[in-house]
Amino acid sequence: MPDAPGLELIRGEIEKNHPGAVLDSSFDRGGATLLVESRHLLDVLGWLGRAPGQGYRLLSSLHAADYLPAQPRFAIHYELINRDRVERLRVKAMLADPGEDALPEIDSCVELFPTAEFQEREVFDFFGIVFRGHPDLSRILLPDDYVGWPQRRDFPLGGEPVIFTYNEHDRG
Repeated sequence: MPDAPGLELIRGEIEKNHPGAVLDSSFDRGGATLLVESRHLLDVLGWLGRAPGQGYRLLSSLHAADYLPAQPRFAIHYELINRDRVERLRVKAMLADPGEDALPEIDSCVELFPTAEFQEREVFDFFGIVFRGHPDLSRILLPDDYVGWPQRRDFPLGGEPVIFTYNEHDRG
């Protein structure tokens, strides 16, 4: 991972090329994180992968978090790896809750990182976050007719009982 001064150098270079893209940077528990403006996400991710001396070309993880009641409510976390230097860098984009029946949206990074295809679908499936430009944004684990977003903090607990079809007596 880049150290704290290295993270600030990365932030400064991004700001030269994309002013206003980085909102904050932090170095906590050995992890470097850039908080980016969601509308500049693809610019920052692309720069981190292509810029000389950067080389963060592998997206190892993409996941979401719901920070209800905080605003902005949602965050998308991207963990990038530079395999040459064996370094990790986290990029975080915050999304406001649009309210009512609207879903939060952010640009898909599948074109930059093909490994994001299924990870973005999983985030959509469980959080209801839409990735604009995704080649096949559909449910991946839950049934197509499932109503709701079960990883959101306001999703009701409980629900339907689980019915097990396994019968020990048949297995003898």
